[in-house]
Amino acid sequence: MCGIAGIIYRDGVAEHDVGSDMTRMLQSMKHRGPDSTGYALYRPQSVDVVMRYKLADANDPRDFEFAQRLARNRAEVERRLRLAGAEIDDVRADTEYAYRVKLRYDGDLKRIADLVEAVPHCEVLSLGHALEIVKDLGDAETVAAQYHLGGVRGTHGIGHVRMATESDVDISGAHPYWAYPFSDVAVVHNGQLTNYFHWRRRLERAGNRFNSECDSEIIAVYLAEKLAGGATLEDAMHQSLDELDGVFTYVCVTADALGVAKDELAAKPLVLYESDDLVALASEEIAIRAVIDREIETYDPYEREVLVWTR
Repeated sequence: MCGIAGIIYRDGVAEHDVGSDMTRMLQSMKHRGPDSTGYALYRPQSVDVVMRYKLADANDPRDFEFAQRLARNRAEVERRLRLAGAEIDDVRADTEYAYRVKLRYDGDLKRIADLVEAVPHCEVLSLGHALEIVKDLGDAETVAAQYHLGGVRGTHGIGHVRMATESDVDISGAHPYWAYPFSDVAVVHNGQLTNYFHWRRRLERAGNRFNSECDSEIIAVYLAEKLAGGATLEDAMHQSLDELDGVFTYVCVTADALGVAKDELAAKPLVLYESDDLVALASEEIAIRAVIDREIETYDPYEREVLVWTR
């Protein structure tokens, strides 16, 4: 089941209420995935780096050592960031286990991601100059309230509502996925890759790590590796249709673009709305109508296709 959605604004305005818009889109598809909700939200690129990470899961048992362990590990994360040469400007705890760190750092992002993830129970959810990934258990309104997403302004974003079918109901299994260790690349996906293990082994041999057994994480790292090699997003997505087997629809976002790809069977639904001002897409038309307050015409690409839009 599950549901995916995305929006990119193209009217020349620097920032929009992307947090609120994505929440309305995802909440309208709550019936497709009640277990968890996730967002990949983009702001204009800056010299600052924002890291989102977690030190526990929403459903971890709260024993008497839980709070002490979180405090100890949080302090260790910040110590390691400073050791790597990062200047920490701000740290915010959105929940007792999930944190947002704004820092200045001009080195290799993989280095600080690896240093931080060596802290027990730590998982970096996103790291980049434009991207922030927020995901947790519950519907979109619940997650948006927890993480104060109503006030988040930005340029584009994607999201996912999940019905867990093949893995646990936890934050690590929730979408979107950041393409570790590449800055500002994320993916949401509906479907299944049949050559998942083939690509996981190939990407691991190239030095990549994975925090889940989810197909979406494979797609994210696959595309980011192509981008790092000089391919455009559109070219990388076209290559994916030749190399990734399965039945799927996925949406990939970078710092300045949003793209969607459907396999040759095109069995997983996706509805599109496109105007001069914005592009909105979702698994169901109701999600697009949640953010557009006028009569619109949408369409569904029924064939193997790649579409990419830039800001």
